[in-house]
This record gives sequence, C-alpha cells and structure tokens, in this order.
Amino acid sequence: MTDPGSINERDFVQSIERGFAVLMAFDEEHPRMSMAEVAQQTGLSRPATRRILLTLQALGYVAGSDGSWFLTPRVLVLAQRYSASHSLVELAQPLLLRLAEETQESASLAALVGTEVVYIARVQVRRILSMNIDVGSRMPTTATSTGRVLMAWRDPDFVERVIAEQGMPRFTEYTVTDPVRLSDILQQVRQQGFCSVESELELGLLSASVPVRDGSGEVVSAIAYSTSLGRLTREHVESEVIPRMLDVSDELSRLLAYDSTDKRPPSGP
Repeated sequence: MTDPGSINERDFVQSIERGFAVLMAFDEEHPRMSMAEVAQQTGLSRPATRRILLTLQALGYVAGSDGSWFLTPRVLVLAQRYSASHSLVELAQPLLLRLAEETQESASLAALVGTEVVYIARVQVRRILSMNIDVGSRMPTTATSTGRVLMAWRDPDFVERVIAEQGMPRFTEYTVTDPVRLSDILQQVRQQGFCSVESELELGLLSASVPVRDGSGEVVSAIAYSTSLGRLTREHVESEVIPRMLDVSDELSRLLAYDSTDKRPPSGP
C-alpha cells in the first residue's frame, strides 16, 4: 500500500483507502464476515464499515446474506484488467507455461506491492504448500525466495521498511529471523543472481526465485519455482532447475527491453 505520507495530504482520499481496506480484509481465513468482524479486521468504526460495505454492495464488489458479507466475482475483473493492461503478465505467461512443462512443477511471477510479495501470474502443476496460492495471493517477504530476490537489489532503507512493517516472523524452526543474517543472505543473492529457500516458510518446502529486469535494469519481478524435499534436493534444484529459470528470466527481461552483454544479473545493487 502506498504510504499516505508520500503524497500531499490534500491529494490523499482517505475514503478510497478505507474502501480498499475493507476489500482486502476478506481472505482465505475470512471469506465471510459479519459487519462487526469487518470493522474489527480493518480498525474502522461500525458506522463507517456499514457505509463502505453498502457502497461496495451497490457497486457489485460485495454481497450480504444472513448477517454476513463476502466478496463477489466482480473483484476478479480488477485482476483481469490488470493482466490485460500490463505487458509483463502477458509476456510472462507462455514462458511460465514452458518452465512448468519442463520442470513438472508450478511456476509463478511475483512482484512487490508496497512491501508485500504478490503473485501476478501463475501456472500451477501441483499443490505444494498447505495454503492455496493463486494470482493475487500475498506471501511473507523476508522468509520467501521471491521476497529475498525482490529485496536484494533494493536500497537498505527498503529492507528496513519491510522489517518494520512486517517483522521477521518465525514460520518453522529454520526461518531466518535475524536482520543481520538476512542482510548477508541478500548480499549472497546479489552475487549469485538467484535465491533458494529450504523449509523456512513450511517444513519440506523448497523454493527458488530469479530476478526479472526491465529496460532500465531495475528488478521489477521474480520468477518463482517450488517443489518438496521429498521430490528433489536443494543441490539438484540449484544445478538443474535454476539454470532453466535463468534462461526464462533472461528471455522475459529481453522482452522488457533489458539489454546486457552479460546474461546474468549484476552482482551489486
């Protein structure tokens, strides 16, 4: 989410922010909520929550029944219009499909929205995580390979902002929760041009990500791959799968007008 302090206070429309806060309150754990529960999730007053829900209902984005509220399929139109108007997703989709076919595992494209990792394209082969992952899903930034790739080439101030907003929650006994250790990992990601993470988000989950660059050389997204340790080892993924991922990311970066005589991303921020 955009920091309200980054724009002129007179230009910031708080009612729009509150409307989106209500929409974002609905997720896998909260698919249906009462008005009071929506107010609690968003921190808004009940009268304000009521007005927003009724407005979103009139616009067709939420519906109410038997005292509970839920999203309608109309919210999918927003994602479809993003995909239709954003060349990155259109260009990435056939490349993700190729990667999924070659590896027989799911392939995804993720980007940062504020400090959050959001999946913007995905080809799913099998379900690895216990949670459902689809376009629009958000993932922890510090504990995922996608988040680390997307942070690695950003300024240190951005990494500090991520930690300030999200913390470094422990998901398993292997999750890195030390900011100094994270800084070392991000430096390694920059040097090697990819990131692999083992059992930090979920035990037995092995994921890998590589950066995608635009015409200015900025890392704008990350291609992600995941499998289980019961299927492949980290060594196999790094030696056999990541080179395929780098080929795909190179091709997508070239389509975005990135031009470099060295195919691999530079080692510095």
